[in-house]
Amino acid sequence: MQDGYDELGMLADNAAEAGLPWQGQPAVRRVASELPDGRVISALEWGEGPDELVLLHGGAQNAHTWDTVALALDRPLLAVDLPGHGHSDWRPDHDYRPATLAEDVAVAITALAPTARLVVGMSLGGLTAIHLAATRPDLVADLALVDITPGVDDTKTGAITEFVSGPERFGSFDEILQRTIAHNPGRSVSSLRRGVLHNARPVPDGQWAWRWDPQRAMGRDGDGRLAFAALWDDLATAPAPVLLVRGGRSPVVDDADVAELRRRRPDAEVVVVDEAGHSVQGDQPVELARIVAERMGAPA
Repeated sequence: MQDGYDELGMLADNAAEAGLPWQGQPAVRRVASELPDGRVISALEWGEGPDELVLLHGGAQNAHTWDTVALALDRPLLAVDLPGHGHSDWRPDHDYRPATLAEDVAVAITALAPTARLVVGMSLGGLTAIHLAATRPDLVADLALVDITPGVDDTKTGAITEFVSGPERFGSFDEILQRTIAHNPGRSVSSLRRGVLHNARPVPDGQWAWRWDPQRAMGRDGDGRLAFAALWDDLATAPAPVLLVRGGRSPVVDDADVAELRRRRPDAEVVVVDEAGHSVQGDQPVELARIVAERMGAPA
């Protein structure tokens, strides 16, 4: 199935499904930044000229989750493959906690998008962006979080964890696609097929495997529970303005999280996308692009 796979050859399908006008293949290319230890962070760079924003995906995703958003925005941007995901190298220590990821991402942004005006982070990418905003404020002038706060826990992410914690190998492409369809009943089969093509690969024995590192330390306490509460302090002290885009059908951010966000950051803006789950960029990409463009002071 991956013979002849063209990762940039399906963008017309993205546009058609979202009802976006197709004006020919956009300017998009693979770029990379080398880390001090020799590992490489890969990214997709869209448009011409200095990147105006940086997009950080969630755990077990990759930069292609933003394809339709990037098409709708139609402006220079950098969509990063987090370490251990997509085409970026895996960490030898398998440490993918937000603070660790932020150190690596800071190197990539410094090299590839140093003048970006907005960093958008979804889920794990959002937690990473929170720590980045607190520790490298020079790289985060404005911060947008997509359906994530430091109040996330295992109860809120139960269905997501069940999917991501499933088999590491599959007998065929169809098998991995069918599992994805079963866990995403609200998404079209065509969009999920594109997503699997971008996020999985055939291995030498003929089976299929996800591109992400299955040995992931994400940030858990001594009892094995997700523990990101310390990031509330980062969010409180980060100088960048904060926008939270909440999926109206998502359990990952609840009203208590929003209340805590408003307590810590009374200046925070909160927008709810009613017809979206946790993956707002997958469920309502054009609306998310509109919100992001408005945040940047220009219509999408």
